[in-house]
Amino acid sequence: MTAKNLQDTTTLNNGVKMPWLGLGVFKVEEGPELVNAVKTAIKHGYRSIDTAAIYGNEEGVGKGIQEGLKEASISREDLFVTSKVWNEDLGYESTLAAYETSLKKLGLDYLDLYLIHWPVEGKYKDAWRALETLYKEGRVKAIGVSNFQVHHLEDLMKDAEIKPVINQVELHPRLTQKELKAFSQDNNIQLEAWSPLMQGQLLDNEVLKEIAAKHNKSVAQVIVRWDLQNGVMTIPKSTKEHRIVENVDLFDFELTQEELEVIDGLNQNHRVGPDPDNFDF
Repeated sequence: MTAKNLQDTTTLNNGVKMPWLGLGVFKVEEGPELVNAVKTAIKHGYRSIDTAAIYGNEEGVGKGIQEGLKEASISREDLFVTSKVWNEDLGYESTLAAYETSLKKLGLDYLDLYLIHWPVEGKYKDAWRALETLYKEGRVKAIGVSNFQVHHLEDLMKDAEIKPVINQVELHPRLTQKELKAFSQDNNIQLEAWSPLMQGQLLDNEVLKEIAAKHNKSVAQVIVRWDLQNGVMTIPKSTKEHRIVENVDLFDFELTQEELEVIDGLNQNHRVGPDPDNFDF
């Protein structure tokens, strides 16, 4: 299924609908630029906003959401807001407390999606129980994970009552995550890409530039389109209005099967972020 417009959603394994595309705010510091980026995204039709406790910017995101909702004359229910519990807060009670802190900073009554940010060994199962509690109590619409490999997911699901709806991972043409993608599809877990543009490192790639020129599009647009046509959700980050608009101007072209395969062929299993099997934070 490929999204037909920016508000298009997919139905997660618990029946909740989530937009295919959203705004990421990793490394965007608190301040007017952040508030403005969130507000601008909402104005231009984005309905999914992704943040995390460790980004240290939930207050600004919350402010941008409040102002954006007002200016766009839409209700909170029209937005899909995601945040994530940080490693030092993983644990049953500490995760419950971290959720309340995130809500308070964002100025919201609930989150649409709450994720475990990293699979810290010996800690993520207790945190998952906390997420299940929040979900059962109706405090959050959906729960999932981030940066989990296949073996982490298998381990989690051995004891879990509720299956994650999402796994948000680093995914881009240099890291296509084929094995994880196949596992996710088999288990009805939606894959979502962070760093889809490889933190800008792919924007000068000649192969991608050639494909982009053919469609009269930017490299960023081609990559995000590739995600969508592969059934992967994504959250490109930008603070500049023209980029916020450009990143999602993707619904008037389609990549051919051959082009999709050429992009897949760029894979080098190369990460710009930490390795989920080998991190120390």
